[in-house]
Amino acid sequence: MPHLVLQLSGTPDDTLTRNAVRAVSQLTVDTLHKAPDVIAVTVDYIPHARWFIGGAPLSEQGKNAFHLDISVTDETNTKAEKAQFIAQVFETLSGLLGNVHECSYIHVIDARGAAYGYGGRTQEYRHQHASKS
Repeated sequence: MPHLVLQLSGTPDDTLTRNAVRAVSQLTVDTLHKAPDVIAVTVDYIPHARWFIGGAPLSEQGKNAFHLDISVTDETNTKAEKAQFIAQVFETLSGLLGNVHECSYIHVIDARGAAYGYGGRTQEYRHQHASKS
């Protein structure tokens, strides 16, 4: 865990994709304390002419934008950690994209442990069956 869905404005760019994935994954590890080996990231590009903010496409505004959804198990991060993550992601992706519109959103989705998981097991199951050392 977790799963990240990243949308970037513009045309697909493999170097930008790798740099963005590396950056948001590292912030997820450092700030939200998630295990790197279970972080999954998908990246999509949206053309500037098809991304609208305030009713106008980015192509007319001369701006870039991004949107990041990250699903984490509820109650595994504090409000302060999530706020710090949001600030760091905005700063980092703004640096990678350049000229980023302020209305670039980061959504930390707190998913219930009983309704979220991977490998066919919920996070609640993993919590209940964690080795007691």
